[in-house]
Amino acid sequence: MARLTDKQIIFANEYLIDLNATRAYKKAYPNVKKDSVAKAAASRLLTNVNLKNYIDEQLKKIEDESIANATEVMKYLTAVMRNELTEEVVVVEGEGEGCSSARIVKKDISAKDRNKAAELLGKRYRLFTEKIEVDGVQQVQIVDDIDD
Repeated sequence: MARLTDKQIIFANEYLIDLNATRAYKKAYPNVKKDSVAKAAASRLLTNVNLKNYIDEQLKKIEDESIANATEVMKYLTAVMRNELTEEVVVVEGEGEGCSSARIVKKDISAKDRNKAAELLGKRYRLFTEKIEVDGVQQVQIVDDIDD
């Protein structure tokens, strides 16, 4: 990949924030004051193949980091099922007006949530047969034995 200039990298990184090319261009090139000029120049800049490749690579990294993959989901469900995680809940203590206090405590995942995680894992591994899957070819014969 051809090297991008420092200003092109600033533009691309700013563009990735909110996909506003005009704002990103003005950030990278502060001498440009008019929106119309920045918009036209940004539009031209976005046609640069090297810059487009850089933006696509960065978007792919963001996507890879922010979206859970199948392995991560399976690990999470397993941890919930095995009660390896805790959750925070608010507990209010005391009686009467003005005497109560609230605090956050950690508690084990509920049995209901652990069962749901086990169910989802079981479905993934087809441990339960809710439907019968039939593969193959069946021949259907219709017999018309109704007399007129």
